Amino acid sequence: MIKLLALDMDGTLLNEAKEIPQTHITAIHQAIEKGVKLVLCTGRPLFGVLPYYKKLGLDLQNEYVIVNNGCSTHQTSDWGLVDWQELSPADIEYLYDLAEKSDVQLTLFDEKHYFVLGGKPNEIVQNDAKLVFSDLTEISLEEATSGKYRMFQGMFLGTKEQTDDFEQRFAEELCKRFSGVRSQPVIYEAMPLGTTKATALSRLAAILKIEPSEIMAMGDANNDIEMLQFAGLGIAMGNASDYVKSLANDVTASNEEDGVARAIEKYIL
Repeated sequence: MIKLLALDMDGTLLNEAKEIPQTHITAIHQAIEKGVKLVLCTGRPLFGVLPYYKKLGLDLQNEYVIVNNGCSTHQTSDWGLVDWQELSPADIEYLYDLAEKSDVQLTLFDEKHYFVLGGKPNEIVQNDAKLVFSDLTEISLEEATSGKYRMFQGMFLGTKEQTDDFEQRFAEELCKRFSGVRSQPVIYEAMPLGTTKATALSRLAAILKIEPSEIMAMGDANNDIEMLQFAGLGIAMGNASDYVKSLANDVTASNEEDGVARAIEKYIL
């Protein structure tokens, strides 16, 4: 019996227009009415989730969201932090040094800010900030490492070619110290070592006394892989890569074809 639905957002809950189809909203409400707990699990920061959560029209009392690829978990009753992992000042200095050696730009996130280091934001950073409903805050390395902010994760953004080059040159080295993932063609992400959506989901499930076998997880991208494998039932979206699909228990329709609603209907309703 499924007790918890762990749901990725971009490429899963959201269609290509970055909207939640009404079919998904209806199915989620029906699942919750059956007693299933919804946990959005996304690489987005909290401020990139709130407008969508409002559109879902859910009771805010006792649900959770896992954001920043597992770096922070919030309870929806007051959006307060219940669990988190953060970058140290030394971590930030290390990431900054890698960005300085490449053509990608380093960004950092706390609960309220989308920070950009190393000068004016490039076009890809600007576009990404719009997708998460955020203004950009330019910050110096000195201020970023001052301890004034709780920095959850870093992202390197550039063109696909620039990000390819960054990943080829630095990913192996970076992953000795961080959890690194190429989440999108133009984004490489770095979280505190050992931090993934799955680790955050595991800790939350323990608090809620829910077993992995009672969890259904859905996703489409590389940063969903650990979560799909952790859950008793991992469902890949039809728009996922063949590699992600090969690691899932089942494949549903794409995010343009009501894939989330179809999987909820099949396995929960």
